[in-house]
Amino acid sequence: MPPRQKNDKKVITAWAMYDWANSVYSLVINTAIFPIYYSKICGAHAITDPVTHEKIIELFGFRAPSAAFLTYAYSLSYLFISILSPILSGIADYSGRKKAFMRFFVLLGSLSCIAFYFFNANNIAFGLLMVIFASVGFSGSLVFYNAFHPEIVTPEHYDKTSAKGYALGYIGSVLLLIVNLAMVSYPQWFLLQDTGTATRVSFLMVGLWWFGFSQYTFYYLPREERPNKVNNRIITKGFKELKKVWFSLKHLPEVRRFLQAFFFYDMAVQTIMRLPTPPAMITP
Repeated sequence: MPPRQKNDKKVITAWAMYDWANSVYSLVINTAIFPIYYSKICGAHAITDPVTHEKIIELFGFRAPSAAFLTYAYSLSYLFISILSPILSGIADYSGRKKAFMRFFVLLGSLSCIAFYFFNANNIAFGLLMVIFASVGFSGSLVFYNAFHPEIVTPEHYDKTSAKGYALGYIGSVLLLIVNLAMVSYPQWFLLQDTGTATRVSFLMVGLWWFGFSQYTFYYLPREERPNKVNNRIITKGFKELKKVWFSLKHLPEVRRFLQAFFFYDMAVQTIMRLPTPPAMITP
């Protein structure tokens, strides 16, 4: 595609459509369906601890409640993300390869969601590995997605375009969730064998939805001219910027207090969203 001027309506719509593409991961995988499926899968594989009488599973030589292993998987993914984010931000700002790196993380995340189709009680470790990959793919893609924002619109349009992205994200994710819930509740309507199969098909649909609609975004996003070689200077640039912000907070006590409060608030919200809920309607 030829380079475009800022505030181009097609480019803005294409950029916002990535929210439509990826928000199904947040709603279907993180929040609504996968946690219940995970609980049921692990429940079918669980044993009763003779001391605590808790339902536990054994993985990698350790015994723990199934929710604990999912917590470890998400924690590990966010450890990777916390290390990668400054590196990725430096690459995004200075390498001129935002689209290529964004494609990689979209592919990683969407393929991991598709792989959930093969997740069952016999390969819980595989499912947890896909949880890590999907989480890293989702968060990594957002670094580069957000880096495109100031390149496609002028500052007075930031709020409007962000709101458009959020709106499309909510609409798209809810539409697919409604279809998935109908599949899970009435699998015979969709010529599916049972709710377990319908659930795994819903994960497949999330990956295909995420990958498919993101192609519209990639088609219209600006082409990057003369990409720079990724070297040590570019990789460490994000850490240097982070260090600069850290020291500047000494002179901005209100911002520092806000960030501290937001850290604990966000940690609580993410915990509620990602930890499995009690099994209710899905059977493996």
